[in-house]
Amino acid sequence: MTAQDATTASWEAAYLRFRTPEQEDRTFRSSLTAAGADSWSKEGTVLELFCGRGGSLRSLCAMGFKHVEGVDISKELLEEYSGPATVYASDCRELPFGDSEKDVVIARDGLHHLPGFPLGLEKTFTEVHRVLKPGGRIAVWEPWPTPYLHLLHAISRIGFLRKCWPRLDAFATMVEIERDLYYEWLAHPAEILNMLRTRFEEEICTIRKGQLVFIGRKKT
Repeated sequence: MTAQDATTASWEAAYLRFRTPEQEDRTFRSSLTAAGADSWSKEGTVLELFCGRGGSLRSLCAMGFKHVEGVDISKELLEEYSGPATVYASDCRELPFGDSEKDVVIARDGLHHLPGFPLGLEKTFTEVHRVLKPGGRIAVWEPWPTPYLHLLHAISRIGFLRKCWPRLDAFATMVEIERDLYYEWLAHPAEILNMLRTRFEEEICTIRKGQLVFIGRKKT
């Protein structure tokens, strides 16, 4: 196992302590419903970036979406997926699809892992814009610098609280593992929103409890 594989495994283990697959499913479905996904066409093609083991792909299929696809850079994680969705091992900065093919592209808690800010993010948003059909949607859920999140960071640095609260320890462990990328992301909220709004017409943009929710339509 390489050092990178070990780091990824450590982060994955912490995430499973933070949120079980059942909790993840409920959270994702609730997020989609709040974003208006019940009104999205079930016949359209929905692509999830950073799909990992495919838990969210299973949720999308269970919600009735008939054409679900996932992309992740890790072949090892994709090999653990079993279900009706189609998965691709690919870098989201260079998607393996033609122009104007997808109806919805979802990016949930993955964009802040991209190295090389701002270029990596610019490339990803450009690719998402390219593969979306005219009027297609992007749906983004990502951590965001709010007082709530700053307080959570401060609490997670208190050792005895981490020992008493396993979920807090899991959160702190994930932050420690991805520290550089995570804080680089949080340092540029205005630039990130500008990148989104340059390419996508805003339908929903909410910032609450340390999370950005952005739903937008492809601009022509």
